[in-house]
Amino acid sequence: MNASPTPTLTYVYAATPPAPLLDDVLPTLAGVAGRPVTLLPPVPYDTAPAPVAFVISDVPRADFAEAALQEHFEDLRWLEETARAHHHVIETLAGHTTVLPLRMATLYEDHTRALRALGEQSQLFATQLAQLSAHTEYGVKIYVLPAEAPEPAAPPAATSPGKAYLQARRVQRDSREEHFQQARLAADRLTAVAARHQAPRVTHPPQSGPLVAPADGENVLNDAFLVPDVQADSFRAAVRDAAADLPGIRLEVTGPWAPYSFATPPPAAEPPLPPTAPAP
Repeated sequence: MNASPTPTLTYVYAATPPAPLLDDVLPTLAGVAGRPVTLLPPVPYDTAPAPVAFVISDVPRADFAEAALQEHFEDLRWLEETARAHHHVIETLAGHTTVLPLRMATLYEDHTRALRALGEQSQLFATQLAQLSAHTEYGVKIYVLPAEAPEPAAPPAATSPGKAYLQARRVQRDSREEHFQQARLAADRLTAVAARHQAPRVTHPPQSGPLVAPADGENVLNDAFLVPDVQADSFRAAVRDAAADLPGIRLEVTGPWAPYSFATPPPAAEPPLPPTAPAP
């Protein structure tokens, strides 16, 4: 007697146009939980301007049902392994076609439910994929470097040690404020660069804590840009030039990335400038 098949759920990584070249790419991928990655065949929908398909894996229900997920989300090792597998699938897809990443652990009861959801959102997915086509995400971070303490010097005879200390602290505070002014100038220049390259922008919270080493400085800007592929080289060069003459800050460009930051419509508000220097 044949054993009953293991109950599964349908794990969805992304939406993508059903390009023929994926027939060669998908069989080489191992996805979440080591499961094969396949294309859920698209169904023609009258409301969609172009066909859209889901990229999926069938994952064990025992590990991905709601109760199991709640437990797994407290397991950092499981989270890291799952996130890496999810990211690997999306980055591989992005190297061959336009891809709209979905959130990690996007799950449906079965293929039928996933197809129903695809049909209900096909117009939105197709519109977003059209906007992402021939574009790539790049990240830009601005760091304010620590203000160096002035070299200790013997105070003049007329200056008390306490007054000399306060003067040194004032010099350090002024230097720190100058670094923040340089960061604001770099942010203004970055806005101009994005406008010239017609690159939409998404603002993320600055990174802090263990994600930033003290020597790196304080992260005051952490933005993502959706850059036309034909302008990628000039965009990166212009971003680096934006801070080339500004001491006291460090600018970092990362990417290319799959368009995670643009999987949902960006906020309408203008991105804020880096904050003013906090009181020491």
